[in-house]
Amino acid sequence: MKRNFIIATSLFLFMTSLTRVSAQQWDIGLDIYSSYVWRGLKFGSGPALQPVIEFSNSNFTLGAWGSYNASTNEAAETDLYAGYEIALSENASLGLTLTDYYYPESRFFENTSHYIEPMISLDIGKLSLTGAYMMNNGNGDIYMEATLNAGPVDLTLGGGDGQYTIEKEFNICNISISTHKEIKITDSFYLPVSGSVVLNPSAERLYVVAGITL
Repeated sequence: MKRNFIIATSLFLFMTSLTRVSAQQWDIGLDIYSSYVWRGLKFGSGPALQPVIEFSNSNFTLGAWGSYNASTNEAAETDLYAGYEIALSENASLGLTLTDYYYPESRFFENTSHYIEPMISLDIGKLSLTGAYMMNNGNGDIYMEATLNAGPVDLTLGGGDGQYTIEKEFNICNISISTHKEIKITDSFYLPVSGSVVLNPSAERLYVVAGITL
């Protein structure tokens, strides 16, 4: 039953993105990062290529995102997601997202190969609050995050349990400061560049990450 649910969810997210072409609003992109660091955790080694294909229609979004290390197949990841944004006021919105995390080193149609995560986010002006619960084979991990836009930088404080912390209990796992800018290449082309310093107090690890967006 669980396997059938995961298969149905994955196929629904993918097939719907292919069939709802009437709006013809598609986007494709590629991020190249010095390393893959997410929610205070580092995955794989070496640079990571992260492609995305996304379809949107008004407040509704469907997409596929991946991360693949340039040197090895280590930490390869392919995600399908669906999201919906609700405007609450001129400077506030509520976001609902469902993501299917899949790791290609395992078989796609095995239920243990997928991690299903419902996530809710609240944006109020320059403050963003996020709560997520990632489930796999009856187990689940909580992650909560607050991000404040402070002019040229974004300040993030995140905490979780399970996979996010060494002790498996809820603890702070992501303290980061991020910034971005555009480098002028020609009069009509600018290259977006971003960077982050990320501290994971639970794992006692500090990372510096930089990337470009194509």
